[in-house]
Amino acid sequence: MKALMAVLALSALGGCSMLESPPPAVADDWTRWVCDSQTEVLWRYTDASREAVDVRLGSRGYHLLAEPSGSGALYSDGVLAFHTQGEEGLVYWVATDDLIGRGCKAP
Repeated sequence: MKALMAVLALSALGGCSMLESPPPAVADDWTRWVCDSQTEVLWRYTDASREAVDVRLGSRGYHLLAEPSGSGALYSDGVLAFHTQGEEGLVYWVATDDLIGRGCKAP
């Protein structure tokens, strides 16, 4: 029984150390932006038409489609919105209009 408890304890500690490891390396085709909130946004166009982008926030990925915008380019999936204008942008949750980060740009 003690051996089982020791194995479980070591497994739990091993799992905690994995939580603090750096995220996996990002392929070269992703653009990395950091927002004023220090949120890291990884994004890329899915094809040459620029009608869709893939966005990563932490370990979550989103596939966003182009939507009409007064200026710049707006992409959304109804959950997350990504708006770019020139060399920077902003990211927010659609349902609550909560800002994730603004002034997002290459570091």
